[in-house]
Formats: sequence, structure tokens, C-alpha cells
Amino acid sequence: MHKIENLENKIKIKMEKIGYVVESCLLNPSNRPDLGDYQYNGAMSLAKIYHDSPINIATKIKDSIKNFPELKEVSVATPGFINIKLSDEFLIDFANESLNDITSNYNLGINKTIFLDYGGPNVAKVLHVGHLRSANIGQALNNLCKVVGAKTISDIHLGDWGRPMGMVILEIKTRYPDLAYFQDNYNGEDVDFNLTNEDLLELYPTATTKAKENESIMEEARKINLELQNKHKGYYALWQKIVKVSVDEIKKIYQDLNVDFDLWEGESDNYLYMDELFKYLYERNIIVKSDGAEVINVEKETDKKEIPPLILVKSNGAVSYEATDLAAIWERVHKFYLDEIWYVVDKRQELHFTQVFRAAQKSNIVKENTELIFNGFGTMNGPDGKPFKTRDGGVMPLRDLLDNVTKVCEERLMENITENRSDIAKTIAVAAIKYADLLPNRTTDYNFDIEKFTDLNGKTGTYLLYSCVRMNSLLKKAAEQQNTFKDIKTLSTENERKILISMLDLKRIIKRSFENRSLNEICEYLYKITNIYNNFYAENKVLTEENESIKTSWLALTKLVFDNNKYLLNILGINIPEKM
Repeated sequence: MHKIENLENKIKIKMEKIGYVVESCLLNPSNRPDLGDYQYNGAMSLAKIYHDSPINIATKIKDSIKNFPELKEVSVATPGFINIKLSDEFLIDFANESLNDITSNYNLGINKTIFLDYGGPNVAKVLHVGHLRSANIGQALNNLCKVVGAKTISDIHLGDWGRPMGMVILEIKTRYPDLAYFQDNYNGEDVDFNLTNEDLLELYPTATTKAKENESIMEEARKINLELQNKHKGYYALWQKIVKVSVDEIKKIYQDLNVDFDLWEGESDNYLYMDELFKYLYERNIIVKSDGAEVINVEKETDKKEIPPLILVKSNGAVSYEATDLAAIWERVHKFYLDEIWYVVDKRQELHFTQVFRAAQKSNIVKENTELIFNGFGTMNGPDGKPFKTRDGGVMPLRDLLDNVTKVCEERLMENITENRSDIAKTIAVAAIKYADLLPNRTTDYNFDIEKFTDLNGKTGTYLLYSCVRMNSLLKKAAEQQNTFKDIKTLSTENERKILISMLDLKRIIKRSFENRSLNEICEYLYKITNIYNNFYAENKVLTEENESIKTSWLALTKLVFDNNKYLLNILGINIPEKM
């Protein structure tokens, strides 16, 4: 059990002995550090139960716990607040336990299997800044779930099926009609066709424009798509090549952003379960006809606004992407035992997922004990608050964003670095991008400003990295000088206490972050504790301190903060470079 939880339980037992029965004794970090480190506010609610004044109850509780060795000072303030100042011994014990096992502040014992759906790029299309938040937030949530004890399965859910694939294949057929893929005698052999990702990025918009402008071309694309879905040998082989080329590039970009997935499945994988799904739904009379379409009614009497039916088959006979999302749930719950399925998507898709979730629940595709959770996020805009665009007004490719930020970092932050400049610059750039992306509350829109978010001062990823690099450098110098820093022996400054008190509250921050499925509190915490440490560092000459006990303690504290920050940054998907 966590140190604070132990203390809370000890106070609870003491309160029961003097006649006050409570479910729990929650100690809150004090917003008045001059009065105490923690505060207990329960006397106000107890006053109503035990018909006494809050101040009297608080005083009785104070008198019963004032001699606890964990406490340095206990006081009461009107109308009934109990202010608690922790003893140095308590803080030192906590610090040394954390030095031995940094994970003790993180594992919440969450015994669940959570499936996370994030990323969602489309095959053959450019991976652009609009895909950034889903990947960043999803990966960080995936990391957080693992840290708190959950088992996770992650899936990118590629958009690799449907009419757009028919359009692209038709455009390739128009340009290269003699390719073996398009011959009646094609039997699945390898085809000498050099298709690159650059080709696809030109092919897709061209094909889309042609189809939209010419109905006959659109109709031909539909036919090709239908044949593709029926496993036409040539079309299917070409589609596989298109997917491989596109996914190889997507993997490279995501790898640079420290984003990965257990499964690289797409709509095509879900489509394999479509017949099985529809058979199940028809047998249970879940599907109804509506204006020529086939739908599932998902509206509830308690709804305060209209929730339209989920369309599975359109009036023209085409299977909808809503059906594909339902098939994805079908596949996942049949392959895995899942407690929860998390979708990390744009908040503007909330209605869509409300419909899909309700359809899955109404039809008992998911059991009552399996939760479907929508994690919507706001948009990333440019510094002017408008959609993030290139100079010519187009959507900025994610690769270009990463390259641009990397260039700025190299120009601004690496004057004294000669080796591995590009790799270090990229590491710093990823930190700048990710921290800026995860700092706002998940549901809010935010403005991305390259100049602001690569600054070494302020609430930025670059500031955090620079501070960590300096801590690590200090520890390396100390080790070279044969200094030891295995444990903290004494506390001699107020900032040391502030650091450890902040660390005591970390487990609650981790818990709230998991429950809210948001990373902003972790980002804020990182900035706060780094600031406190930097104030401590500025006020004390760590390596030249003459008192060995104090010096050892300061170095051990530095290691504790560094290890803690490194662990938290790993959750965010941020690595610390050797130099800056």
C-alpha cells in the first residue's frame, strides 16, 4: 500500500477508536503549504452526523493523531480543517522506497484487458497532421494502461477497403492497362511494377477527382471495388501491393513518433466477418427496413436529442462504414476476452460512435460487462487558431511537420553539439510535438506554435528534456568522482520537501489520468516537479557541497527526480537524449 494510503488508514482507525466512523480518511494536498502539507476536511460532514461543531470534532481528531511518528505538526483551522505537516523521516522513507522501486507510485492493480483503437489512417492517402492527436493520445493511453497494471491490445484500424480502393485501382488500370493484374489469365504471380508511396499520394487525389466529376468513372470504380471484395485475383494482388507500400511508409512515420500497434488490421479484416454479423442480426430481427435502407434503431426514450438509426446497408445496396465499425467490434469480442474497448477519435465523431455502441449493446454483440468507451479529442490548429495548413493552403503532411520542427530544434538548440545532430534534433522535436499535443485537456482544441513549443523556457517538451539532460549529466559527473547516491539521508532545504510531497501525490494523478483517459495532469505534474527541482538546483552547489551526508542526499534526490521524470516521459512516448 502507498505511504499516504497507509497514513490515511491509520488515521481512520484512530478516528473509529474515538467514536467517528468513516468509510475513508482522504488526505488532500494542501493549497496552503505554510499551514501544512496535507489537509483533512472530513470534520464538516461528520458534524452533521454526530451533532457537534466541526471545530470540536477536528480538535478531537487532531489530539488523537498528533503523536504519530509520521507527522511533524498537526493543527486545526476554522471552520474545521485539520492541517498536517509530514515528518522528515516519513518523507525520507518514502523517497528511499521509491529509489528502490520507482514503479510503486504507478501500478494501481488494474486487472483488466483493454482494447485500444487509435491511429486510423487511410491507405494510399497522405498521413497528415489530422492523424497526429489520435496516434499521440492513443499511444500514451496505451502506455498508461500498462503502467497501472492493465493488459492492452492496440489496433491501428486502417482505412484500407471500400470504394476509394476501387478508384485507385481504376486509375492505375487506366495508366497501365497492360499490367498482368488486369489480364484474364493472371494467376497470382509477382508483377514487375514499381509502385512507390509518392506514386500513391499522386494517384489517390487524381482518381478521386476524376470519379467525382464523371459518373461513369465512379460507376466503374464501384464495379472494381465489388470485384475486389469478391477476391478478383488481379485486383486483390494489386490491392495488397498498394496496402504494403502505404503501410510501410505509415510505419516509418509512426516509428519516428514512438507510436506502435499490436495489430495492423484494417477495414478489410473486419469485412471478413460481415456475413457472419449480418446473419446474426437477421436471426434476431435487429435489422429493420427504412426508406430502402437496412438499419438498427438505437434511439432511447430518455434521449434529449434525436439519435438517428444506424444505417448498415444504404438504399443503393452498399454496405456502410457504420457496418464495418460494428463488424470490428464483432471480430474483437470473438477473438479476445475484453473488459473494455477504447476508441481514440475526433470528438466530432461522437454521434457516430454513440450509434455503433448502442447497436452493439442492443444486439448483445458485446456483453453487459464489456464497456465501449469513446475518447474524443479536440483539433490541432495553427498558431492563428485556424486549421493547420501548409503555406499553399493544403493539409500539412505529418512527415513535413516532424521535419519542420526537427529543423527548428537543430537551428535553435544544438549549437554545441557536433555528433548525432540529426538524431538528437529529431528526439527533441518529437518531445516538443508530443508534449504540446498532450498538455491540453484531451477534449479541447489547441493551437500549435513551433516557435513557442520549441522554446527552452516555459511549459514545453524541450524545457523538460533540457532539465532531464542536465540532471543526468550531474549524476554522471558525480559517478566519475566516486560519489554515491543510493539513498537520501537528510532533508536540509524546503525545496527537497516540496519535491517529495509532490511525488507523494503522483499516484492520485496517475489514477485520475487513467479514469479520465487524459494525459494533461501528467504533463502539468512534470512541469511542476521539474520547476521545483530547478529551483533547488539553482540554490545549491550539489557537487561541491562539503557535508557528505547532504551531498549524498542531494544526489539521490536528483536521481529520484530523473528516474521519475524518465518514467513519466516514457508514458507520454518521449525519450531523453544524451545531450542537448
